Amino acid sequence: MRVYRRRRFTCQEIVELVTDYLDDALTRRDRRRFETHLSGCDHCTEFLRQMRTTIVLSGSLADEDLSAIRQSELLTLFRRWCLDSP
Repeated sequence: MRVYRRRRFTCQEIVELVTDYLDDALTRRDRRRFETHLSGCDHCTEFLRQMRTTIVLSGSLADEDLSAIRQSELLTLFRRWCLDSP
């Protein structure tokens, strides 16, 4: 997990921290800073809502819900993402 200074979070930092926020892995101080940012940023609030929706929907998918082609495409994208991630 990254350590962030005391200044306000930027939208980019919110995007980077959203998984930690949803996993309740932020420090109490960073959670407050995250929520303070959300209280004044409709875009990040919407992003968080979309992430929560994605988690709910993806948790309800079964292997047979996706064609073999879609499964292959998603795996390819995931592998590319893993290679590009720090």
